[in-house]
Amino acid sequence: MKVVLSFLLMFSFLYPASVAEAETLKQNPFVIVNKANNKLAFIKDGKVVEIFPVGTGKSNELTPEGLFTFIVKAKNPYYRKKNIPGGDPRNPLGTRWLGFDALGTDGRTYGVHGTNQPWSVGKYISNGCIRMKNSDVERLYELIPLQSKILVTMSSKSFKQIAKEYGAIEE
Repeated sequence: MKVVLSFLLMFSFLYPASVAEAETLKQNPFVIVNKANNKLAFIKDGKVVEIFPVGTGKSNELTPEGLFTFIVKAKNPYYRKKNIPGGDPRNPLGTRWLGFDALGTDGRTYGVHGTNQPWSVGKYISNGCIRMKNSDVERLYELIPLQSKILVTMSSKSFKQIAKEYGAIEE
C-alpha cells in the first residue's frame, strides 16, 4: 500500500488539477514556471498577464516539479546558509522571497527569489530555487498573495496551453 501511495504522490504532478483546484486557479493569481525555456508566467483572470525570464536548477532534478502553494513571503530575505543579512549586496536571494511548499518543505527551502547576479537569470544555474531579476521579483511579489499556486513543469507547450490544462484559463 505504501508503495502505491508513494508512486501516486510522486507522479501526481503529471495530471491536471482537480475540479476544485481548477476553480481556485481561475479565481486567483497563478504562476507557471517552465524549466524547458526558463520562463515564468503570471496568470490572472484567465489570462497570461506577464512572462519573465528565470534561472532554474543546474540539473533538472534540483528544481522540483509539481503544483505547489506559496506559503512564505519576505522582503530583503536573510540568507541562512552563509549568515548574510537581507539587503546586503552579497545576499544571493536578492530583494524578495516567495517560498513554496515543494517536497514537504516549509517555504524556506524552495522559492522564487531575486538575485545579486542578474546575469544568471535565464540559465540553468541554481541549487533548486527559481531566480529572477530583482525588479521582476519585486513586481511579482506585489501580485502574488499567500496561498496562490505555482506550477513548476518541463514542457514544450505554451503557457496558455498549460494553464488551460490546469483549468486556469478557459477557451
